[in-house]
Amino acid sequence: MSIPAQRLATVQEYYFSKKLREVGQRIAAGQEIINMGIGSPDLAPPEGVVAALQAGFSHPKAHQYQSYQGLPELREAIAHFYHSHFKVTLNPNTQVLPLMGSKEGIMHLSMAFLNPGDQVLLPNPGYPTYAAVTKLVEAEAINYPLTAATNWQPDMNYLEALDTSKIKLMWLNYPHMPTGTKAQAGLFKSLVDWAKRNEVLLINDNPYSFILNDAPQSILQTPGALDTAIEFNSLSKTFNMAGWRVGMALGHERFITDLLKVKSNMDSGMFYGIQKGAVAALHAKANWFTQLNTTYTNRKKVLLQLIEKLGLSTAADQVGLFLWAKLPEGAASAEEYIDTLLDEKHIFIAPGTIFGSEGEGYVRFSLCLDEATIEKALTRL
Repeated sequence: MSIPAQRLATVQEYYFSKKLREVGQRIAAGQEIINMGIGSPDLAPPEGVVAALQAGFSHPKAHQYQSYQGLPELREAIAHFYHSHFKVTLNPNTQVLPLMGSKEGIMHLSMAFLNPGDQVLLPNPGYPTYAAVTKLVEAEAINYPLTAATNWQPDMNYLEALDTSKIKLMWLNYPHMPTGTKAQAGLFKSLVDWAKRNEVLLINDNPYSFILNDAPQSILQTPGALDTAIEFNSLSKTFNMAGWRVGMALGHERFITDLLKVKSNMDSGMFYGIQKGAVAALHAKANWFTQLNTTYTNRKKVLLQLIEKLGLSTAADQVGLFLWAKLPEGAASAEEYIDTLLDEKHIFIAPGTIFGSEGEGYVRFSLCLDEATIEKALTRL
């Protein structure tokens, strides 16, 4: 018999992979489940994106292998987007690398920079894939706590006290998922200074920067950040293109070169038409974000009513695709709470504990449902 690699013993199937299978079974059994658990945008991409994809099918080279670095016009569009929105100047030929979704980038970057035994700082709570990938490459995950007391920001005193001799990478995610908080003024500068002194590579995963956020930030805006930081971004949430799998890595040429060494051995380029659609999205009209966020603002108003009716508390100034809510004192554990809600009201939300131990006592709601569906959930309460 074939025996699985030992590294598989360190990870489990992704929570949503398992839970959505259960939700699917309930639906098949006749339950009408309202899924507020995942952030899969239900809106259409900007005007012209699908047309650009369709036009790409007729290009003479559409069905051939594509460049590992992506089309030049895609890299140029990414660089233009960063300059327009963040005032960050990047060389599209050396400092930009398109990805098949930033989740791919998390794995490829970890393979490029981590050896067995290296340590990686991970936000707690944070995106579970950071920890899973760290374990798969046989590095050691070190959680740094994020709490409500510090508004879900890293504690610089905690970081300064760490033994950093084995720490190679630090994952950041601002605007933060799952809590919806923005990086406070001065945070990126403090982190860049600390990372330089300790020779740690920072990676800011930044897919939520334009959702319900009137002041998008990039860590690359920080002076000196290119020497010690990489930023991941994605079209999934910004342009409602989650299923297209288009992301990007941005940073110093030497970091991008190392990442490309792995990526070029793992895939054979992104489909031509998808790249052309991505170019169209990155050049979307200036009012795109206004229209998008008007929709999410309206949804958020109704969802806040639902959260209040459940007796939960939340911060109204959260940004991104989710609302992070605190359970009332004396409530059951987060996982017990969401299972009870699923059983009794057929509403699925995410327990905070899937994002780390600091998520206990919290649950997460998605804004990826129309107002009518959220109002329907309200009636069930």
